[in-house]
Amino acid sequence: MKTVHKKPRIKAEKPEGSAAPAALPSRDSVKQLLTEAGRKLHFRDVARAFSVGPDDKKGLRGIMKSLEASGDAERAGRKIYTEAGTLPENALVEVTGIDRNGEAIARPVVWDGPGRPPVIFMQPEAKGQAALAPGAKVLAKLRRVGGDKYEGRTIKRVAGQTGSIVGLFHATLQGGRIEPTDRRQKTEWIVPDTETMGATEGEIVRAEPLPGKVFGPRPARVTEKLGSINDARSVSLIAIAQHGIPMDFPEAAVAEAEKAKPVPLGKRTDLRDVPLITIDGHDARDFDDAVFAEPVQHGYRLIVAIADVAHYVQPGSALDRAAKERGNSCYFPDRVVPMLPEALSNGLCSLKPDEDRGCLFVEMHINVHGQKQSHKFGRGLMRSAARKTYEQIQAEFEANPAEYEHLFSAYAALAEARHARGTLELDLPERKVVLSKDGQVESVAPRPRLASHKLIEEFMILANVCAAEELERLSLPCMYRIHAPPSPEKLDNLRNFLKTMDISLKPGDQLHPRDLDRVLKLVEGTPSAPLVNETMLRAQSQAQYSDENIGHFGLALSRYAHFTSPIRRYADLLVHRALVTGLKLGKDGLSPEDMASFADTAEQITATERRATLAERDSSDRYLALFLQHRIGELFQGRVSGVTKFGLFVTLSESGASGFLSMANLPDDYWAHDEATQTLSGRRSRAVFTLAQNLEVRLNEAKPVTGGLLFGLGEALPSTPRPPRSRTKPGKDSDKKDSDNKDAGKKPKHKQKRRR
Repeated sequence: MKTVHKKPRIKAEKPEGSAAPAALPSRDSVKQLLTEAGRKLHFRDVARAFSVGPDDKKGLRGIMKSLEASGDAERAGRKIYTEAGTLPENALVEVTGIDRNGEAIARPVVWDGPGRPPVIFMQPEAKGQAALAPGAKVLAKLRRVGGDKYEGRTIKRVAGQTGSIVGLFHATLQGGRIEPTDRRQKTEWIVPDTETMGATEGEIVRAEPLPGKVFGPRPARVTEKLGSINDARSVSLIAIAQHGIPMDFPEAAVAEAEKAKPVPLGKRTDLRDVPLITIDGHDARDFDDAVFAEPVQHGYRLIVAIADVAHYVQPGSALDRAAKERGNSCYFPDRVVPMLPEALSNGLCSLKPDEDRGCLFVEMHINVHGQKQSHKFGRGLMRSAARKTYEQIQAEFEANPAEYEHLFSAYAALAEARHARGTLELDLPERKVVLSKDGQVESVAPRPRLASHKLIEEFMILANVCAAEELERLSLPCMYRIHAPPSPEKLDNLRNFLKTMDISLKPGDQLHPRDLDRVLKLVEGTPSAPLVNETMLRAQSQAQYSDENIGHFGLALSRYAHFTSPIRRYADLLVHRALVTGLKLGKDGLSPEDMASFADTAEQITATERRATLAERDSSDRYLALFLQHRIGELFQGRVSGVTKFGLFVTLSESGASGFLSMANLPDDYWAHDEATQTLSGRRSRAVFTLAQNLEVRLNEAKPVTGGLLFGLGEALPSTPRPPRSRTKPGKDSDKKDSDNKDAGKKPKHKQKRRR
């Protein structure tokens, strides 16, 4: 007998106290209706839900088209709409973590919707099947369970995508157990005594799931031993293994690299008499860009020469396939996982001093205000006049400005053009981990940000702009580097945060990077500056690669590509090939396969870049935990970098390490979390914790295996006046609707009482 499910009647809530519904709903109301419906809606369902009459249906159609254009709704048929980004009934998903019950948590492999991909809670595997491990990919049947959450059931496992477990091995009488290195995995795995592979206490291992119990810890088999947790050099191996970054090159790729020969002059432009120099970090081993500048009438002539990787890495070769799989090089404190074998990355493609090297170059002319007047690309043979570090050239310029006067004068002109353009200048100091010879963490310090760093950055940005413009002129595919403006949701969150500081923002459709930069200048030098910079960063969209151009919001550029680092980025190699093809500079340009797969390649190398970023960040967190594990119990100065209903995130001033101070470690009180003002307030003590507040904390726990830090309060409760509810000042945000302040004056939503 067939069961008939009646569709629930969709009804939009009317505002309290309203005598009659508005003629037209707001965009947000319609968007919320599509989200809460959980199914496709006909246009008449939407009209009925908001009691839209015949005279106003034309306006409602305009709203629906607007939601389509902004990516907040999708057309699922004639006059049928659905929330953008909803998942199909069957989809390919990837396991990202394990919950406390040992069950897998996944996300869709392909996600085109706005915001973060939905969370998928996978049902237990069938009896006799091994549990799903992080990295496993399966075809799953999906059922939406509310909001952006789905329940998934495995239909079929993808061959060769079984996933793996990376963790710390603890020996037991029955064999061992594995403590995962990924904080998203909330449960351990057990290892039978026959499957330990001889692992000993404290070793980092890789393992694979075994069929076993439905309840309790899942069984696993050790497949690789990566090193001791006590050796700092194992930290990067954890990140490499956890994120599945390929380390070893195929033999065919290595053989191709080792057979490579130096580039002859041939028909190339001879640049060997031009005093090009490389400027890199002192620990850099691959020098892929060189610069030159000289004054000319009304401005400067600049040359940026880049290693000619396209000459050595032919389309479709073993080297090309290996480079594309990696997508980019990955950098850790103790090692580099290169995109190309060492024979090329540190050999023939490295612009070493006093050695002839093939290059692609761009000659650019700018006026005294840094505005580009012309550019010309070519293929050349160069000889680097010197290899300089950022610190060296900065010191030499300060000691004798005449020595590098032309380079720094050209940089000053480019900086003027950047300022006039109105770019977003986030001040987010990087931390550098320094290891001793025996592999221990020697120090953690902020990386310096010198004028010499900015000089190279501006030269490279201009060369990248020229590459994108040239490929558009040639009507050839371009691997653009795009950066979308912040989404409306992120802008609303940023606007609400800034409102607590009495700072306003323009509406989203009028926002320019200079408006965000104005906010940064307002707080520059204040205690709130680091937090505002971090919050501003979180509000930004992620930059990515695309075969379609939408511009680069952060740099305030209408077209931008990556051209300057083909040794370490596959995107740059494709741009080089496109230039070779378009300018008829050789037969090793874009292949038909390259052109046909540009969109897919853009998606793939964006994913590998984000994988590398996560691995490098995880590695830094673990190094910091390793550095601090011997200082448990000590007091540290920090600042509140996040306020939640569960506790506080605190960033230490000394090292930049971040950790969590849970509600359980606050004094006994009724703690109320106010999301609008980002505060945690004690009802009895009158203590208030706010974003960016200076705080003394005690280090309670440091776990190098996961990179996690836990803090306790190290000082008396901060007794400060309660901040006022966030309200818009007269004259500010006058264009905002009353609904933007609907939470003003309400009691905090979340209250927490510490248990005794």
